[in-house]
Amino acid sequence: MRIPPASTTPAEATRSQRFSAGPVAPAEIADRLREEAYLVDSGTATVLAVAISLGKPLLLEGEAGVGKTECAKTLATVLGTRLIRLQCYEGIDVAHALYDWNYARQMLYIRALEAAEAATTGAVSDVFGPEFIVRRPLLEAIDHHDSEPPVLLIDEIDRADDEFEAFLLELLSDFQVTIPEIGTVRAHQRPIVILTSNRTRDLHDALRRRCLYHWIDYPALDREIEIVRCRLPEIPVQLAAQASAFVAALREETLVKTPGISETLDWVEALWSLEEDDLSPAMVEATLGAVLKTEDDLRRVREAGLTERVAEARAAASIRP
Repeated sequence: MRIPPASTTPAEATRSQRFSAGPVAPAEIADRLREEAYLVDSGTATVLAVAISLGKPLLLEGEAGVGKTECAKTLATVLGTRLIRLQCYEGIDVAHALYDWNYARQMLYIRALEAAEAATTGAVSDVFGPEFIVRRPLLEAIDHHDSEPPVLLIDEIDRADDEFEAFLLELLSDFQVTIPEIGTVRAHQRPIVILTSNRTRDLHDALRRRCLYHWIDYPALDREIEIVRCRLPEIPVQLAAQASAFVAALREETLVKTPGISETLDWVEALWSLEEDDLSPAMVEATLGAVLKTEDDLRRVREAGLTERVAEARAAASIRP
């Protein structure tokens, strides 16, 4: 493992990256994301540009399915750099996020020393050297060897617990981690860090202060139609408009799980695979499970009547400018 010299401070590393990268224009970010079929508004493009230029972590919050994770994945593609993803979950710890020891390899090494009668104190202590470390996403992002900094996606941070959130504070403020057996590992070039949250719980103020913040909302109808057409260019405009209008109306209701953009895309793709280019109550009834993901939501929407809903979606699609 490469450990930068102590004379290279995190602040110096940040300045070096910022000056070498130069400012990034929001319009350029938006255009390049569009080339990869990911559409952003001016606010999202601006905060991405600022995060890249300043080397600041970016916290993206929003409802599930609005494209937060896809934003980080597409950004890595347009920047031509590596995506390193850490999927958070309840109970995640340092061994899963930062590093762990390769215990099997350590045991084999010790046995080899014993067989060779070379098990001195110094040789045995080598089992806690860099070559025996299993690198997890956070260490991989900090101690990377890429010519361009990777995009580190810390996905669904709200699913992790308070202890893990506290552990991230050192990483996000100084971009360094301490491994007791080895020492402090500092990033010579900061990764582009994007955290996502579905707001299943409140994040601590200390974590928020270390990040730029942006809220991604459900798109307006015309914007969602444009997204569908951009992601699925073979889909007829009529089908994209009607399906988007139908889903937009569902979001106005109180549901257990409100459908996101990803559900709209899945549904349109399912309808098109069935050679449908126009919404009908029968086809909506048959494919509604692509949009609604709980039995309560399915029952509520069906009991309210699909014929009227389909007629309203067709009308909304026909009057759009």
